[in-house]
Amino acid sequence: MKKIVIISGDPNSINSELIYKVWKKIDKSVKRKIYLISNYDLLIKQYKKLKLSVKLIKVRNLNENQNTNKLKVINVNLFFKDPFKVSNQQSSKFFVDSINLAHKYSTNREIKGFINCPIDKKLLNKKTGVTEFLASKCSVKDNSEVMLIRNKNLAVSPITTHIDIKTVSRNITSKKIIAKITTIESWFKKNLKRKPKIAVLGLNPHNSEFKKDSEELKIIKPAILKLKKNNIKVSGPYASDAFFINDYKKYDVIVGMYHDQILTPFKTLFGFDAINLTLGLDYLRISPDHGVATNLIGKNKANASSLLSCINYLNKF
Repeated sequence: MKKIVIISGDPNSINSELIYKVWKKIDKSVKRKIYLISNYDLLIKQYKKLKLSVKLIKVRNLNENQNTNKLKVINVNLFFKDPFKVSNQQSSKFFVDSINLAHKYSTNREIKGFINCPIDKKLLNKKTGVTEFLASKCSVKDNSEVMLIRNKNLAVSPITTHIDIKTVSRNITSKKIIAKITTIESWFKKNLKRKPKIAVLGLNPHNSEFKKDSEELKIIKPAILKLKKNNIKVSGPYASDAFFINDYKKYDVIVGMYHDQILTPFKTLFGFDAINLTLGLDYLRISPDHGVATNLIGKNKANASSLLSCINYLNKF
């Protein structure tokens, strides 16, 4: 039986509420496939505090209780006193232990990939996110790992991910742009059986008017020309200030130079209707396209649509 592994993610979050809400929506056939990497006692305490009822069962591995309709929890053995006020140190250990286990299952080919619920980036360290963490574990050294945010209408991808704006310029290279767009094109061809039409945005306002020392002229345009020679359907660089009014509709993928350049307009257009895919790993990693939303804990306002989309996607993958 195909198995769907979900990491419960950051304990100081809306994740347990999201899991509850999707559990109520999915049918029995999908429930039997799901294994949650989490802490059994923590979930019991969280659901008690949230006044939510979910039938849980503790299991040791992916082969136990395959036919139960209870939520199967592969236990990460830690003790949590307050269910929503877990220290950063303990939360970090909990998440790293959880994702290392999912990584092990994936590299052992027990599963094709996994979903991780949101985390605060400080649980890894201040300069990296899950994309970079898993790229390191999979020994990806050629910058070919890709953060792809996608729904049925559009996909966007940043060349640089979780870094400060002041460091973006020096982290953009033609080689990196070529590697990441090649990964995107390969993924589309393999999984969607088509060549995507890709637009690339510039870095500076009005593409810095293509001045001789601009990143657009020195780095981005040469990368696009090289990709075109490799028979990839790519164009640009386009100025980003007005691109998301109408021009984005002509493309399958929009590639930007930094995180908020493309994530902000994408989320403005589509809200929670998206999933976050990491391409270029040895397996598939998916996560909901939002954060931990600590301000919504206990308010029953968490939107579970993105996590549900992740489950539906991995179930069909």
